[in-house]
Amino acid sequence: MANIDAPDTTDPLGALRSRWFRALEGARDDGAQVDPAPYADNLISRWSEPQRRYHTVEHLTAVLDHIDVLEAHEKYAGDADLVRLAAWFHDAVYLPDRSENEERSARLAERALPEAGVSAAGTAEVARLVRLTVTHAPADDDPNGQVLCDADLAILAAPPAAYAAYTAAVREEYAFVPPDAFREGRAAILRQLLELPRLFHTPYGTREWEGPARLNLESELNRLTS
Repeated sequence: MANIDAPDTTDPLGALRSRWFRALEGARDDGAQVDPAPYADNLISRWSEPQRRYHTVEHLTAVLDHIDVLEAHEKYAGDADLVRLAAWFHDAVYLPDRSENEERSARLAERALPEAGVSAAGTAEVARLVRLTVTHAPADDDPNGQVLCDADLAILAAPPAAYAAYTAAVREEYAFVPPDAFREGRAAILRQLLELPRLFHTPYGTREWEGPARLNLESELNRLTS
């Protein structure tokens, strides 16, 4: 097994690298000898690209934190380490003016994970989960998908100040879109979300996040359309 000594925690990204090491070690085949560090560094570099304002390492960290919360509170029958790897890859390719980010991110996972020692089945599951973030509509019998989608959307249930920071960051990512066009497009997205029968699919997400998220979405929609 490869040596995966804990990285230097004086590095502000050291804890994040450690989380990659643990998730990869839990998901890959026994006896894998590939050094996980270059993969962590490549992904962190991607999440740190200058065009990002919301889809940053902070968002990645938050999604991983929410996966931890859901794993702790649910009778979870899935594979949390594969879900964590999917979180690392789900926005690894991100250009705000492109529509195929999820597909390109899934393909990146399909290339990188076999090299890193993850089985074909595990790689396929991670790629499936990444593609699922296009719709955030997991099936009722898909615990992995439910956890990833709920963790990714948990920002919608943030306290008002954090939600305002999120919406401001999204606007910065789409600074190339004229104000009127952005308001119209964002309002359409908010309406689509509010029309869904449920935003969250895990019991914890339904119980703890559904109500606050709908209040945030309604408030933002009112601001955009008033």
